[in-house]
Amino acid sequence: MSKVFYNKLVRDKIQDKIESKGEQCEVRVITDDNEFQQELLKKIREEATALSSVRTRTDFLSEYADLMVVLDALTATMGFSEADVQIAIEENVKKKGLYNNKHFLHWSDDSDYVSNETPQGVRDN
Repeated sequence: MSKVFYNKLVRDKIQDKIESKGEQCEVRVITDDNEFQQELLKKIREEATALSSVRTRTDFLSEYADLMVVLDALTATMGFSEADVQIAIEENVKKKGLYNNKHFLHWSDDSDYVSNETPQGVRDN
């Protein structure tokens, strides 16, 4: 059987799951906290991408849980408590609001508004 190379962070039970089927794998333990944080950040993108492509409620909950596990691991690694996260969420909502009004922004001439999707300095003048 040929090897499939993943080269990514996986959850604790994955090695046992593979080996319980009589298959082999190679796993190393990440000992550097900076590397671990970087791998968790990569994992967020992977899980968020999976979440964005689900089509059923069941799949949504499964992928949402996957993403939350990664976010919880990252915040714990960075030394944030659940209270820290809750305070940050409350401050974020106070500053930016929620999505209750379902607003869809087409354009703005507000030079102070910064979007995650718009590269700095890109404006249609």
